[in-house]
Amino acid sequence: MTDVTLQSIYAARRAIHGVACRTPLVPAYALAGGDGLDLRLKLETAQPTGAFKLRGAANAAARLAPDALRRGVVCASTGNHGRAVAFAARRLGGRAVVCMSRLVPENKLAAIRALGAETRIVGDSQDEAQVEVARLVTEEGLSEIPPFDHPDVIAGQGTIGLELLEDLPELDTVVVPLSGGGLIAGIARAVKSAAPAVRVIGVSMTRGAAMQASLAAGRPVDVREEPTLADSLGGGIGLDNRWTFRMVRELVDEVVLLSEAEIAAAMRRLFLEEGWVAEGGGAVGVALLQEPHRALLGRRVAMIVSGRGIDMELFRRVVDGEVPFEKGVADG
Repeated sequence: MTDVTLQSIYAARRAIHGVACRTPLVPAYALAGGDGLDLRLKLETAQPTGAFKLRGAANAAARLAPDALRRGVVCASTGNHGRAVAFAARRLGGRAVVCMSRLVPENKLAAIRALGAETRIVGDSQDEAQVEVARLVTEEGLSEIPPFDHPDVIAGQGTIGLELLEDLPELDTVVVPLSGGGLIAGIARAVKSAAPAVRVIGVSMTRGAAMQASLAAGRPVDVREEPTLADSLGGGIGLDNRWTFRMVRELVDEVVLLSEAEIAAAMRRLFLEEGWVAEGGGAVGVALLQEPHRALLGRRVAMIVSGRGIDMELFRRVVDGEVPFEKGVADG
């Protein structure tokens, strides 16, 4: 089994240069408060596609042969990964097909289509969309770029960890949104290879946290997807998961699950106190600044703000104090 190493993450950095950006690590004085916390926000919202996913997709696409790119790449996505695959394929002159469930918000569908990708809407979960991916690989010869469980994708996301260590070498804790585990696995591999004492904390939502349920069971398990403000963190990890489950179990120190009210409050605080727009799944780390979670943090903390792909009307409602998915469905 090919593993993700520090060397493969450095190789990924070279491969994605010119496609994905080195993103800023900015102080967050208002959020930190006055108790000595040195808090930095890693703004993956500054990527051309608005989310970290571009790193992994660009690395995986760059490693394909030219004829494979011409035939096309395919993926299952809750939105951000599909947009990244579409962007990377277009930059490299290839075809892209993105398979998604009916739960993916319309604004994310529109963003993917705007990049020239074909979209296929299949079923009510990412696992059902994955069935269509498998068909296209088998019957049409497309090359799959998985959203998380692939060493090239994980290594691409791991380039964030290299940047964190370079920009804040005295880092104590990294707080990372957690879904399928590609982002946190890559970051943890990069950071802990150089600084093993750094704590890595994953944050997800209570409603459909597939990785946490799998960790608790000791093996990958199916979890029913539910409507949530953190929609980009939805989806299963795959019952045949080969890389991320093992890496998360090995490298991640803590996983925190949040209520919908906590996610909404995190989005509001990030915007009102620091001026940054982020989707629910991108803002979840901010919730750890509240008790009882704050005790998990060290003194020098980096939080990954992983994406900004949210419908602005929904964002307005959240900023105005609503918790749209608190009872399982959006109001209005």
